[in-house]
Amino acid sequence: MTGNQKRGADMNAFMSAAISEAREGIEKGHGGPFGCIIVKDGRIIGRGHNEVVARRDPTCHGEIMAIRDACGNLSSFDLQGCELYTTAEPCPMCFGAILWANIGKIFYGCNISDSEAIGFRDKLFYETDRSMAQELDIEECLEIFEEYSKKKNRIGY
Repeated sequence: MTGNQKRGADMNAFMSAAISEAREGIEKGHGGPFGCIIVKDGRIIGRGHNEVVARRDPTCHGEIMAIRDACGNLSSFDLQGCELYTTAEPCPMCFGAILWANIGKIFYGCNISDSEAIGFRDKLFYETDRSMAQELDIEECLEIFEEYSKKKNRIGY
């Protein structure tokens, strides 16, 4: 087996692990068919599946749960050098979390249209305007930002 063939076999095994996570969530009644794993240096370091229903928390998507698991396992909020495998194209919330975690590569199975076809509304979040958001107390908020920017040993991203 060549290096590329091994890499492809590993990638398929990682996606199979994400699919298994999704199945586990479905069987337990935790939420939708969304499973995710995070890999670093060829090893699974984080796992998660949709737990929105089980936890009564709309942020408990598979990717978010896997990121939380990986960060806990590494004792770090920085997942640079990691890859993420998920059963569906990440929604905007999950994609934002992936970017904040510095995950460099995403592999997904189903796309947003596939999710929409089974009743999920991810597409809506790409099309929604932000007119419901309103700026308030900007001066006080800028003050706290300034306090933070002067602090030594701050987290910059």
